[in-house]
Amino acid sequence: MIFESKLFLYGLLFFLPVGLVYGIWSHGEPMGTLGIPLVGALVGMIGGYFALLSRRIDPRPEDDPNGEIEQGAGDQGVYSPWSWWPLVIGGAVALTFLGMAAGWWMAYIGAAFGVIGLIGWVFEFSRGQHAH
Repeated sequence: MIFESKLFLYGLLFFLPVGLVYGIWSHGEPMGTLGIPLVGALVGMIGGYFALLSRRIDPRPEDDPNGEIEQGAGDQGVYSPWSWWPLVIGGAVALTFLGMAAGWWMAYIGAAFGVIGLIGWVFEFSRGQHAH
């Protein structure tokens, strides 16, 4: 997690000065002058979270400069490769963002599909062939 925290915190060091320079060069154009530093703040929050998390967990094999590939073997988490729910959620997100540009009524339909897809993805191990 050390590499990830540094990666995001360096993004903070990039976006804040770029936002300041953009604000000066654009004579205070409101969207970019506010948006770029906000991106820097979001990146900084992620980097800060990763920095705090790296203190609480043991070092991973990826954090060891002398680590070997086989140190990272084993289970890396649970992901069902047969699941169609991520496709439903992706389509719902695409419909929601299209609705923000084309018409809000599409965004509401996309949000409803997103809720259905998220519920299906969360509970897919509770029903059917792969129930636990």
